[in-house]
Amino acid sequence: MALPWLESVPVWGATAADPKAAPALPQRFVVQFMGNGINPDHWWAKGEGAAMELSRCLTPLEPFKAQLNVINGLFNKPSTGVGIHPGMTGNILSGMPLTRGAVLHGGISVDQVLAGRLGQDTVQPSLVLACEQPLTGYHESNFSMAYSSHISWQSADSPVPTEVYPSLAFDSLFENSGSRRNQSILDRVREEATGLRRRVSTGDRAKLDEYLASVREVEQRVERMRTDVSKAADRAADRGKPLAAAMRPDNGLPEDIREHMRLMCDIVALAIQTDKTRFATMLMCRDLSGLFYPFLDVRDAHHPASHYDRGEGYERVARFYVSQLAYLAGRLQAMPEGQGTVLDNTCLLWLSNMWSGSQHDNTKLPVLTVGGLGGKLATGRVLDYRDKGDANRRLCSLYLSLMDRMGVQLDRFGDADNRLAGL
Repeated sequence: MALPWLESVPVWGATAADPKAAPALPQRFVVQFMGNGINPDHWWAKGEGAAMELSRCLTPLEPFKAQLNVINGLFNKPSTGVGIHPGMTGNILSGMPLTRGAVLHGGISVDQVLAGRLGQDTVQPSLVLACEQPLTGYHESNFSMAYSSHISWQSADSPVPTEVYPSLAFDSLFENSGSRRNQSILDRVREEATGLRRRVSTGDRAKLDEYLASVREVEQRVERMRTDVSKAADRAADRGKPLAAAMRPDNGLPEDIREHMRLMCDIVALAIQTDKTRFATMLMCRDLSGLFYPFLDVRDAHHPASHYDRGEGYERVARFYVSQLAYLAGRLQAMPEGQGTVLDNTCLLWLSNMWSGSQHDNTKLPVLTVGGLGGKLATGRVLDYRDKGDANRRLCSLYLSLMDRMGVQLDRFGDADNRLAGL
């Protein structure tokens, strides 16, 4: 197990000549993606800081108004005018044109650029999760459905494989392979943890106890799902069908997506807390999503429901996805780090591939950020680029600006060679 940042423990790699030198706090970048757009009538914000007024869809972010940026009017030009759905999605984090037909070709995504430049500082360069299995085949627009199912691309021709099973994502953080899965992680490190508690400050002792309790709580929830996956795999083998072709819960995924998404958020939070990785993407629902929301009193699956995006039901769907951002922000806000919190040193980016699902309109996109990257990103603002001209409202200009603040400076990224003015 990796430790969270502890003020009284020498940082790994610190030189003996300067053992008390304060380390630079790490910066993190996490993306949450929701396919098929939001409710346009209930997506707005006014004012700034703690006095900011939020629309109904954004109300879950009330506790984070001082750390929130609501960014209006950005668009991803290479995804416009090419046909609906896959062509609007596969380049959401790269801003590169996509190729139709059997050969995948687009561009490396911003999370993987950061992982490639800065990922050597952690054990795992990036974490790429999804809450829905990828689609196969082709859309009527002749784009591969892979573009609808992947937002993180390690090269122009290859998406990063997504992990949809919480148990496997958890195992990747804690080297939980083979027979080790039969023993609690905390049991394996109990002696070392006890020794460490005697050597750290009172504040760090409380932080360590909270961390270990958090790991144990997630571990117990993961263990229940691990059993479900094992049973599902046995059933699929008996039927001679691949596990990925089954519907939930027959594929071993939680039937209640609230449980699935909450656990994936917790795994991202643990990965960040332990500095196992600093870059993560979470595809909460893909484009053309088939997820259902009986707990929201919405009868249709996600994609058909988005065709009625101005209705009360889809407003509840959009608000539910914003609540996932609020939950992850809350987890990071609760983690002390230096004089602030982990959230203070992170940028959470939330976005969708469309503004309106009923119109398949992606001439502007819903974009939110939470967290200030260690004070390098001003927050508590509503930024509007709708009347700034197409050259000044490119989504990739936002990515260039965020990468600048994280120490990765490029002349160009995707379709942009200028930074986002006013960010």
